[in-house]
Amino acid sequence: MLLAQVDTQLANLSNYLIYSAMTVYTLAMFAQIFEWTFGAKGGVAVRSAQQSTLAETVADAADAAKGVRKVTVTVAAQGGGTTTLTRTALADAGATTVTSGRGDDAPADGTGPAGTSEKADLAGRIAVSLTVLGLLLHAGSVITRGLSVMRWPWGNMYEFSCAFALMMVGAYVILLVAGKNVRWLGLPVTVVALLILGIAVSVLYTDSEQLVPALHSYWLGIHVSTATICGGAFFAAFVATATYLLKDRYEHRVAAGLTVRAASLMERLPASGTLDKLSYRINAVIFPLWTFTIIAGAIWAEAAWGKYWEWDPKETWSFITWVAYAAYLHARATAGWRGRKAAYLALLAFACWLFNFYGVNIFITGKHSYAGV
Repeated sequence: MLLAQVDTQLANLSNYLIYSAMTVYTLAMFAQIFEWTFGAKGGVAVRSAQQSTLAETVADAADAAKGVRKVTVTVAAQGGGTTTLTRTALADAGATTVTSGRGDDAPADGTGPAGTSEKADLAGRIAVSLTVLGLLLHAGSVITRGLSVMRWPWGNMYEFSCAFALMMVGAYVILLVAGKNVRWLGLPVTVVALLILGIAVSVLYTDSEQLVPALHSYWLGIHVSTATICGGAFFAAFVATATYLLKDRYEHRVAAGLTVRAASLMERLPASGTLDKLSYRINAVIFPLWTFTIIAGAIWAEAAWGKYWEWDPKETWSFITWVAYAAYLHARATAGWRGRKAAYLALLAFACWLFNFYGVNIFITGKHSYAGV
């Protein structure tokens, strides 16, 4: 009786912690919105004004030189002060791109969501702190959920969703700790994490209970945990890919002299080349772990059902997802398929993973139908 009471208290604590994490994530989201909004009033606006003046100054000379001329400008630096950049001024477009040390015209990374506004930067730092606090509360919820029934806490769709959202936020924090310039990633991560957790607690919630016999195996901790880790990393790569497509389109429109909406926001994002590399590197690093996830699932299937592979819907879509990511990595390594074409493949691959995670569990009946919904 006492043990049952302790289990109930742990399950209730898990629920309190997940709602607390959602509250903190919401505060972090608003802080990030503040950062993006007030960052537009900082150094980006100053730089844009300087670029406009530069374009007017070189307009006549650029016409005589077929519209192209090398110039040097001094702009506001992200940490305060100024920095000197060599740029290619396009007289017909009024646009500029930073030249790289290799001699090719490669746009520079943006100043980040805060621009050079100190108030916006403070909001961004607060947002990061709140995100880390929310991550700790979130992790506490997942752990206490498992302790309430003394098993791995991913036996149904509610628990899968909580673990998936945890890995999403965790991947973002790990990239920050690793020194990557990914603070811009915080807003989409917290928004989507809140969406997933909102669906989990309102639609997918089930009381903590014991698993069906087939799931009583140490392979549950290995197979499902690696799958959720892959999901968090794949999501980070997905956001980087989608942002790359937006930034690449923006850079092409600026180079063509076309009007661009949300220019201040786009200017503060990393360059398209940086986003493309970030997406590729995350997918390339995590792909071997996804391969291991499928192999571990096959070994577990043999122990539970007597066969390594039976083309169950979950197995089939896991393989389809593997093929999609393999095709992306191969295409990305092929010169003719770099850039936007490879990015579309990356989006398709993540769509396959997402359908395998939600669609198969909810809408398709098979041996892996443990959704609890």
